[in-house]
Amino acid sequence: MNRALAGLAPGDRLDVRGRDPHLAVHLQPWARAHGHGCEGQTLIKGTAGEARWHQAVRAGRAGGPVAERADPAWGLAARGALLEAGGPRLDRTDLADRPTVWAEVAPKLYAQAAAGQWDPARAIDWTAPVDNPPEVELAVVQLMTYLVENEQAALLVPARFVGRIHPHYREVLQLLAVQLADEARHVEVFTRRARLGGAELGVSGAGGRASLQTLLDEPDFSTATMLLTVLGEGTFLSLLSFIERHAPDPVTATVARLALQDEARHVAFGLAHLELAVAAEPALRDRLRAAIERRHDALASTSGLNIDVFDALVVMAAGTWSVDGIRAGWRRVQELRADMDEGRQRRMVRLGFPPADAAALSALHTRNFM
Repeated sequence: MNRALAGLAPGDRLDVRGRDPHLAVHLQPWARAHGHGCEGQTLIKGTAGEARWHQAVRAGRAGGPVAERADPAWGLAARGALLEAGGPRLDRTDLADRPTVWAEVAPKLYAQAAAGQWDPARAIDWTAPVDNPPEVELAVVQLMTYLVENEQAALLVPARFVGRIHPHYREVLQLLAVQLADEARHVEVFTRRARLGGAELGVSGAGGRASLQTLLDEPDFSTATMLLTVLGEGTFLSLLSFIERHAPDPVTATVARLALQDEARHVAFGLAHLELAVAAEPALRDRLRAAIERRHDALASTSGLNIDVFDALVVMAAGTWSVDGIRAGWRRVQELRADMDEGRQRRMVRLGFPPADAAALSALHTRNFM
């Protein structure tokens, strides 16, 4: 009946036919519930339907660019849906401005992320031989322990913001949801690699945990993205590449390579978001600078990178506990640090920082790498 009434104007009549002897009785309450009149088996179209959608608006455009600002009155409506008035507002999503959360590359990155998910049980050959010298295996275990706690921080930081982003920017929500899955998977594989030989995990320094805590304490989405993604995870691209290159066994190399491909996507989103954000609000660079300096000051009294982690990097890169090997490993770790610094500077220049400022700010980045 709704379909037949849809083509009629208010006041038009629709005769209803059916075999039920009580049809006229049933039509009366149905007509009242839908705002129509009823005379016997004839419906008289009412005005309730037109009033319900009078001056209705759409929640943005389904096929067009995302809105500059998502209206809290849109609630949980699908992007582009026609909204009936009177629904609940979504005031808890305070991240509702396009430059605040968006990146033009977000839909493409989400598609790549969804297609690139890997299963730890199948993507890694956990039966591959791991026959490292004891000191090298202990170094790998320490590095895996360090990676676990850093990835746990990288999981918690975006999780804090997911519930605050308006669903109109759904591709960002989808991308961050996959990012959370990435980090959870990294925690799993790094833990599993550390335990592969039956050893207990390594040590966790108080300074490293303090460094990571500052990421959790950062309340702003864009500044948190700068600290975690552009600086921290960007630095980890160099670290994971280093671990893959100097891995003493195929399992270690594989877990580093798989994590690296995920982290590269996280960094790509962070950079793309901040490029859009600083273009819309150039003064944001000052807030980013202040966040880097504030974090440096907060960590000034901490020791930075755990010496056990530094030594583990040297030993793994050396591959042996010999004078010549350790000397070569130490040199490779210095090259790693230089590569990390160069990468941070390059990404900050891309965000519009002058090269001298980028160099100075990169030097302030936590010695704990993340």
